[in-house]
Amino acid sequence: MKGSLEGRVAVITGASKGIGRVMSRLFAREGASVVCAARS
Repeated sequence: MKGSLEGRVAVITGASKGIGRVMSRLFAREGASVVCAARS
């Protein structure tokens, strides 16, 4: 369901690659504000 996370904040660690990168994009697509953290 598009927009189901509107008004929510998602904090993603390990966001530079792999599942963290994919999840950050999916959360953003669903309307969440996304905070990404990565070592590189």
